[in-house]
Amino acid sequence: MLTRRFFVAAAPAALLAACVRPQEVTRAAPAAVPPPVPMPARYGALTDEPHPVPAVPDGIVPPQFWRQEIDSPFPNLAVPEPNLPVGTVVVDADANFLYLIQPGGKALRYGVGTGAAAYAWSGEARMQWKQQWPRWKAPDSMIARRPEFAPYSVANGGMAPGPGNPLGARALYLFQNGEDTLYRIHGACEPQYVGKAVSSGCIRLLDQDAIDLYDRVREGARVIVLPSTKPAGLASIY
Repeated sequence: MLTRRFFVAAAPAALLAACVRPQEVTRAAPAAVPPPVPMPARYGALTDEPHPVPAVPDGIVPPQFWRQEIDSPFPNLAVPEPNLPVGTVVVDADANFLYLIQPGGKALRYGVGTGAAAYAWSGEARMQWKQQWPRWKAPDSMIARRPEFAPYSVANGGMAPGPGNPLGARALYLFQNGEDTLYRIHGACEPQYVGKAVSSGCIRLLDQDAIDLYDRVREGARVIVLPSTKPAGLASIY
């Protein structure tokens, strides 16, 4: 028989039980996010240029696309001959790499971003001339597609060098049989597009790499652009 004494005695225990927290569910700690891979010092800000070249942020450009010396890859590539002269430039747009032949069977490899124009031309050319902080001049065919570029036409003198110029800090101009191929190797590649097919330009390097390449390549250098297949739907805006 339940008596009043039972309820009086049980009440404190019930109150105590009501205050006890339910057993907490054990949850696994979230996986730690590794810190971004720091960029080498060679991709720091450049302060001795006529226009600012900012540092490349950490964690954006994969290490395989950093400028580095490697054993020559050309026996595995469809180049005219496996032993190319020192100073030759080879562009492999499909792999998003540019190679500069070095002595001793080595090559400097640069990561690049490739635009629609990079898939429109292949073959051999000469680096006819090169320019620091070039002006960008929109051809008439481009202005027909993009009238907003008319202020930067050849007739209007193009776009002044500096931040925002599509050619960046350096440009190499390729000619074939004395005629301009309209194919350019240049800077102004945004870090997030290195190693990728993007919607504009020819072969674009980080400005730090474009400056390095400019200093190493002599005018008249042989340039080999390997055949490539243009990605479906990639349309140039420049």
